[in-house]
Amino acid sequence: MRETNEKESRFLRLIEDNRRLVSKVCFMYAVDSAHFDDLYQETMLNLWRGLDTFRGDSAPSTWIYRMAINTCLTDFRRLKNRPSAMPAEALPELNDPLSDRPEQLREMYRLIGQLGEVDKAIVMMWLDELSYDEIAEATGFPRNTVATRLRRAKARLVEAGNS
Repeated sequence: MRETNEKESRFLRLIEDNRRLVSKVCFMYAVDSAHFDDLYQETMLNLWRGLDTFRGDSAPSTWIYRMAINTCLTDFRRLKNRPSAMPAEALPELNDPLSDRPEQLREMYRLIGQLGEVDKAIVMMWLDELSYDEIAEATGFPRNTVATRLRRAKARLVEAGNS
């Protein structure tokens, strides 16, 4: 019983500290609010199931990114014939009255939503200020591959933003 309570407390602390991270990843892969809820719930379930295997070799946020991205990519592969992204207006932080640039954030998320599934994840982690090494660990790509994919994704975002 005590072991279950300790696991539950650890899980709740981990989720409380990283709730926005999970929301952002799920948002970028969801097609509507119901799909977002499903992805979020599936990610939470996978995090709970995997918590005992998390050894702490990486930062908790890196492990959570990897779990969330893998959950969303698995769902994406399973449901290939569906629209690619939710409208940016659905992300709660874009409707925050304290935000000083909501229109620019909406446009940024819209453009990121047009990227391929893996590049979308890499750009989001980079925006959250993860290092190339942390992104490599979360995605399973070599560091140089992360750097190359990020450079190309940023170029596509600039090109799309200018057109």
